[in-house]
Amino acid sequence: MTEIFSLTSGDSPLILSMPHPGTGLPREIDAALTDRGRLVGDTDWHMRALYRPVEERFRPSVIEAKLSRYVIDLNRDPSGVSLYPGQATTELVPMTTFDGTPIWQVPPDADEVARRRARYFQPYHDALAGEIARVKQRHGFCLLWDCHSIKSRIARLFEGELPMLNLGTNGGASCAPGIQTAAEQAMAGTGLTHVSNGRFKGGWITRFYGRPADRVHAIQMELSLAGYLAAEEPPWTFAPHVAQPLQQALETIIAASLASAESLP
Repeated sequence: MTEIFSLTSGDSPLILSMPHPGTGLPREIDAALTDRGRLVGDTDWHMRALYRPVEERFRPSVIEAKLSRYVIDLNRDPSGVSLYPGQATTELVPMTTFDGTPIWQVPPDADEVARRRARYFQPYHDALAGEIARVKQRHGFCLLWDCHSIKSRIARLFEGELPMLNLGTNGGASCAPGIQTAAEQAMAGTGLTHVSNGRFKGGWITRFYGRPADRVHAIQMELSLAGYLAAEEPPWTFAPHVAQPLQQALETIIAASLASAESLP
């Protein structure tokens, strides 16, 4: 049976959600892709390696997708509504790469999209929702940190070079104001380029699960691949010496966010 995701339940109020590091392709889906599609080039590469120091320090729960986002995108609105109206993006089942190159020999029809939603999308979100409920019951609150990365330059999606750190809270709606402020202050102290609620304001996971009035706080962090890879091209090699400043920054920002969340009444 195709492995959809892995879930490790941790001891802390922190959950790391990783919807896009997977490269798996079920046989029938692989057969329908173009050669370009089979490269799964829009993967969020090496998320577990990048967040290893965070895992070791905070002992969070981690839910990690095993299938490629080309199978179905776990961070898109399942109704198909665009998260960024009027801007270039990719769909619930992407039809192209980020740069607009078609990825399907045989594009999936509506019935196939519905099948994938039931078989691959829903189990991930059932597990994530269950873990949020468990963590909140144990700690009284939950900090959901949605982990992402992307090439530093994609002309179709944004102008110029992306900042290293891109924090998204759906314009402040997905977490308490104090948590966002603490994260922004910590981010500003890292010395890395950064922005809050810029091109990436948070995907469906951040927007859907972030309910600060219910003590579930969600933050998306989109990172530039330039911050931790040897090169932004195949074979997408993780470079520990390059990644170290980014890893330290993530620890600092998450620590500040957790401290702020814990101090809320």
